[in-house]
Amino acid sequence: MPDVRKNAVQSDVPTEAPSGADTALPASRTENSVSPNQPICSPPQGLSVTELMETVNGVSKMSIAHEIVVNQDFHMEEMALSPDSLESKIKETMHNAFWDHLREQLSATPPDYTYVLQLLKEIKEILLSLLLPRQSRLKSQIEEVIDMELLKQEADHGALDVSHLSTYILSMMTMLCAPIRDEEVQKLESITDPVQLLREIFHVLGLMKMDMVNFTIQSIRPHLQEHSIQYERAKFQELLQRMPNFLDHTTKWLSQAAAEVKAPPPPSYDPPDQISTSPADETMKDNPIISPSMVLNQGYLNLLHWDPNNEEFPETVMMDRTRLQEIQCQLNQLTILASVLLVANSYCGPKLLGSPQFVDKLKQIIKVLLEGNQSKVNEALLSISDQVLQEIQQALADLNLPALSKENVASLSGQIHSVAKEDNCVRSIIGFGGS
Repeated sequence: MPDVRKNAVQSDVPTEAPSGADTALPASRTENSVSPNQPICSPPQGLSVTELMETVNGVSKMSIAHEIVVNQDFHMEEMALSPDSLESKIKETMHNAFWDHLREQLSATPPDYTYVLQLLKEIKEILLSLLLPRQSRLKSQIEEVIDMELLKQEADHGALDVSHLSTYILSMMTMLCAPIRDEEVQKLESITDPVQLLREIFHVLGLMKMDMVNFTIQSIRPHLQEHSIQYERAKFQELLQRMPNFLDHTTKWLSQAAAEVKAPPPPSYDPPDQISTSPADETMKDNPIISPSMVLNQGYLNLLHWDPNNEEFPETVMMDRTRLQEIQCQLNQLTILASVLLVANSYCGPKLLGSPQFVDKLKQIIKVLLEGNQSKVNEALLSISDQVLQEIQQALADLNLPALSKENVASLSGQIHSVAKEDNCVRSIIGFGGS
């Protein structure tokens, strides 16, 4: 029996997904890899087990809905196990034992159809789940052909025609499957061994179920995008009613952002001929007017410099924490790349800087070395320093220009190494305060 994740995406509005739809989605993200994080908060006070389970269930639904909205590649896949894992070996052993026992039952005299009837019942349920409400004629036909009461009577009298039923099931699968599954269904028609045929039927039916789930996700995405704000707001309100401290981290995050927005700017030089300000202007300086969007913008900027060891991540953006961390990583890489280029700028000379090919080559070298050492910036900058110096010296030689002196080489190397420090002046200016 195939081990398929039976994750149902729930929505407040029922959506019909036409059978036969091609649901070949990009495989860059599986349901497991894009599984959204669950918001965390202070320990709940006075919640029963039932209330806690309802809360977890509500958060899970909201997380899945949010992931569908923001991740265009979100889809479900059959769970893939490592062939060498213990779980995979146990699963294979159990499945083989089941199908071997089924073969023994069919080979007995008279044949024992106990397992076959169980399989036919499951196949019937899967076929019915692939139908749309308007496909009443097909539903009646399946109910009539795979009538479990009638089949049980036939089995009791040794008259159950497994071959005929398999042929009918294959015809229904051909009718209901997405175009991407046509070839796999056609391959089943060449299998003559009834046990192997039933086994492969279950495998392909599992894929068809995933296709239907993924098409349903595609179908409800426009509706969720239209109502996602209201939906998540309502869900958070429900959670707040159950746990008043649920958004404590969000409150702290926004309060800090508001304080930073209110903070007076650093003192600047005032020219002697500056026009004197009125008392009203002074009042505006002392009590600046801030808007919610300004606070929110500052809050998101703070998230791009969030300390990974700080567990007080805002609950309202917890579902996007992985994405924000990816953006933070990209921002750090761009900051370091720009800092190194700016430092090298003062040593290259106008002829080298005027060459787009040279600058692009330096960018690619720095980018590749940074991507290979994201967690070890110091080590990456050592390699970057050596490579940048080598490229500059080679480019100067190609242009018949004098090479960098030993002093300049040592100075450039030291400045590139110092970019690793978060308080480096060049990095701070480019990175708006550093990470």
